[in-house]
Amino acid sequence: MAFSVVMPALEMAQDTGKLVAWRKKEGELVARGELLLEVETDKAVVEIESPADGILAGIRAREGAVVPVGQTIAWIVRPGEAPPTEEPPPDSARPPAASPLHPASAPSAVSAAPSPSGARLSPKARRLAHERGVDVARLQGSGPDGAIVASDVLAASESPSSPPSEKIEALSAVARLMAQRTAQSWTSVPHFFLVREVDAGALVAARDHLGPDLEKAHGVRPTLTDFLIGLVGRVLVRHARMNASWTGERISLNQGVHIGVAVAVKDGVVAPVIHDADSAGLGEIALKRSGLTQRARAGRLRPADVAGATFTISNLGMYHVDSFSAIINPPQAGILAVGRIADRVVPVRGRPGIRPMLTLTLSSDHRVVDGATAASFLNDVAEAIAEPEKHLR
Repeated sequence: MAFSVVMPALEMAQDTGKLVAWRKKEGELVARGELLLEVETDKAVVEIESPADGILAGIRAREGAVVPVGQTIAWIVRPGEAPPTEEPPPDSARPPAASPLHPASAPSAVSAAPSPSGARLSPKARRLAHERGVDVARLQGSGPDGAIVASDVLAASESPSSPPSEKIEALSAVARLMAQRTAQSWTSVPHFFLVREVDAGALVAARDHLGPDLEKAHGVRPTLTDFLIGLVGRVLVRHARMNASWTGERISLNQGVHIGVAVAVKDGVVAPVIHDADSAGLGEIALKRSGLTQRARAGRLRPADVAGATFTISNLGMYHVDSFSAIINPPQAGILAVGRIADRVVPVRGRPGIRPMLTLTLSSDHRVVDGATAASFLNDVAEAIAEPEKHLR
C-alpha cells in the first residue's frame, strides 16, 4: 500500500508551505520517522519525517515550490510498487487550493518577469542573480525572445571581466522568512506599547533558591526566562484576550496557553513553543526550553516545536539590553519584551534605595485588546514577578 506524503499544516491559518529541500532522493529507501524533507512556513523552517517505511517515489514538487496544504507531493511505496497516478481525495477540512503549484506548472522563461533592462528574466535567473550579485541590466539573454535564463547569470558570475558592482549577501531561508514576517506584521498589525519597570529582587532570589534542587531533579537549572514563561503562562489564564488570536474577521479565544520563546539562530530568530505553559512545572519548562533552544540552533526543529503559540516572550537581557519593543508574531495578540536586570536607584519605603530593576515592554494588537486590558495583564505579570514562588507552586 502506498502512503502519500502531503504538505502539512504546521500552524493556524496556514494555506501553503514552501518545500525547502528533499533530504531523500527519488528511489531511496526511507524508514518511518526518518527525516524526509524541510518545509518553510510563516514561522520557521521545520523538518518533516517520513510517514512510513518504503521507497520515496513519484515526487511531484521540487525544491522551492509553494504547495497548498494537504496536496500530495510524493509517495512512499513498497519495493516493486508503482506510485499512484491520481491525486487522493483531499481532506474535507482543508481543501487544496484551486491552482496547486508543482513542477508541471512551474513558470517558464517565456512567462518570466521583466528585468530592469526590459529583458525577460526567469525566476531561477532572478534568484541566482540575487545570490551571486550579478547586475542583470548588463546581461544579454540567450533564452526565448531574448529572455535572461539561469545559464546567462551563471556565466556572468564566473566571468572575471564582470565582477559585481557591490557585495551582495544572500539571505538564508530563516533570514528571508524573518524579514517577510516582521515587515508584514509591522505594516498590517496596529501595535501599541506599554512599559513597566518592576523590582526583580524576588525573581532573582527564587532562581537562586529553587535552581539547585531543580537542576538535580531535571538536569537543567532554570533561567530567568524559564521563570517568566511559567509566570506569564499562569497570568494569561486570567486574561483571555491577551491569549487570543486575530483571524482577519474575528477574535479567536484560544483554549490552551502556549508560549513561544524567541531564540537567536544564525541569520535570524525563531520562536519554538512551550505548550501548556500555564500548568507546566518550572523544571519541566526549563527542560523543554533547553531542548528547543538546542534544536533551534542546530536547525533541527520539528513541526510540533513551532506550532500553536498563543503568546510570545522575547528576552534580550543576556545581551545587556535595558529595554526594547518587539514586533508581534501574528495571529497572536501580544509579545512581551524583557530587558536586563540592572541595579537602579528607586524609592524604597519612602527613601532612595538600590534595587535590581527589570523593564518589561508589552506590544499588543489593538484589534484584539485595548489599552486598559493590556495594562491589567501587565500589572498582573508585575505582581507575579514580585512573588514568583507563590505563583509557581
